[in-house]
Amino acid sequence: MLKTSIAIFFAAALPFAAQAQVAQVQGDAAAGWPKQPIKILVGFGAGGSNDIIARIVGQKLSERLGQPVVIENRVGGNGNIAAEAVARAAPDGYTLGSAPTSIMIHNVVLFEKLPYDPIKSFAPVAIVANYPMYLSVGADLPVKSVAELLAYAKANPAKANYGGTTGVFQLVSELFKQKSATNFEYIPYKSSAEMVTALMTGQTMMSFVDPAPLMSQVRAGKVRVIGVTASKRSPDTPDAPTMEEAGFPGMEAEAFSAIVAPAGTPVAIVGKLNTAIGEIVKLPDVLERFKQLAANPHVGTPEAFAALVAREIPRWKAVAEKANIKPQ
Repeated sequence: MLKTSIAIFFAAALPFAAQAQVAQVQGDAAAGWPKQPIKILVGFGAGGSNDIIARIVGQKLSERLGQPVVIENRVGGNGNIAAEAVARAAPDGYTLGSAPTSIMIHNVVLFEKLPYDPIKSFAPVAIVANYPMYLSVGADLPVKSVAELLAYAKANPAKANYGGTTGVFQLVSELFKQKSATNFEYIPYKSSAEMVTALMTGQTMMSFVDPAPLMSQVRAGKVRVIGVTASKRSPDTPDAPTMEEAGFPGMEAEAFSAIVAPAGTPVAIVGKLNTAIGEIVKLPDVLERFKQLAANPHVGTPEAFAALVAREIPRWKAVAEKANIKPQ
């Protein structure tokens, strides 16, 4: 189990009297919190999946905690600017961060130096929602399965490419290349919405895409999903097999939206937030909003969140090294 920044892991090593003192301090911190507005910093633009999820959670947290929860977008550096601000903030529970997969896992792989450490700089609070990547092609492409995609790519090597915005999109695509022994050229885009447009207009042959910008075009018949990086088929695309069903085991990969606090935030405050978020994601109106985003509500502990991060970083580092992706 990963040693997180959450102080409870270290309290067990203290004498009983010291443990009681720590518990008293932590309890006092939660009892008087919050007394002022809370900020959630989002490292990406308004309207994206992480921004929308942060706003849903923020509104419901405000109702439960009795204080305004303000969403602040600090865009840049693939989320690194916002992440650094959270890491440097006072650990008092009044500054939180939206922490998607890119910030917690993939930026470690793709950037030579980060202004934060995903394990040491944060107290993990909760994964709020997760979702798989959807292997997608334009509806005009004569491809209706993963096998047909690979055959088409080998027959048309000059057209074999994929769209990505770095992070999970690029790394999942590179893993697919490695497992299929097929070469697809990487075409960078600024957003997953641009990736979907590129599929529809034939600029790219295939892409692994997140569901929020994708599903409306799938329903409109403009994009076809031929594989899903989940352990089970998605209810949004029930005819699309998992990547394992398509013949590529080890392709399971889900992106997530999560909440973190600065390292050193009192355990009791982290626990209070975790409990509240666990209740929020079960609310009928929140479930309906998540359904519209094709996102799966998640209920879990800070410890499980931390363990996931520790487990996934080495996995994607190995993929990047094999793909000869040089950190920026």
